[in-house]
Amino acid sequence: MVERGLDIHRTAIVTGATAGIGRAIAEAFGALGWRVAIGARREDRLDDAVAAVALAGGRGFGHGLDVTDPDSVDAFVSAAEKALGAIDVLVNNAASSEPGPLHELRPEQIRETLESGLLGSLLMTRRVLAAMLPARRGGDIVFISSRAAVLPWPRQVPYAAAKAGVEAAAAALRAELAGTGIRSLIVRVGDTVATEFASGWSAEQLAEVGYWAKLGLVAGSWLQPAQVAAAVVAAVTAPRGVQLETVVVNPEPPLVKPGAS
Repeated sequence: MVERGLDIHRTAIVTGATAGIGRAIAEAFGALGWRVAIGARREDRLDDAVAAVALAGGRGFGHGLDVTDPDSVDAFVSAAEKALGAIDVLVNNAASSEPGPLHELRPEQIRETLESGLLGSLLMTRRVLAAMLPARRGGDIVFISSRAAVLPWPRQVPYAAAKAGVEAAAAALRAELAGTGIRSLIVRVGDTVATEFASGWSAEQLAEVGYWAKLGLVAGSWLQPAQVAAAVVAAVTAPRGVQLETVVVNPEPPLVKPGAS
């Protein structure tokens, strides 16, 4: 097995990386001087995301990607390998959600959430591992998860199911890859993040945030995408022999001023 060089410039793929957490991760990798392949369905945003990686200090590459389509996955990874070289890191970030009571969701809404969040992660990982394993270079597979995977989360049943499946898949894969030098890692986002994730929600769907807050599922503090990106960087740059299996990212409680009761 070739020793994995964690301090050298590596090549990473980040899915759903034209905005939000995915883009922040891509930029954080760029700041390390890494080569970063950005895949997303919103192809009109790719050039801007690639430029942001370059501005941070890395080398970016953008290509259209639908993680639910095996042909699109293969075309994207092949193009990334041709442009940037062998892949060292995969971050499965792409996901979607349609909140609401399960019985009111349309079948296509349920399918989209499960396919983008769970099936897409498996298809991407399958394709990247097919190249990683024979190369015997080691590497990192990261699955972006949510606290919804481990807590009862009403009116987010498909999303919770998708994230629980992602975490189960990551754990099973960790056992499957033992001894290969490839780490399977979970970064679980523990609270609300200030992104465009809910930009397509209706007013009724956005009202669910208040409902979750009443149940204590949403705190008053918001995470920033860059904070989640920092956790991902910490996980994939951990030294050889260390595996941060599940990293949970929560906002720090606000500082209490001296003398405050």
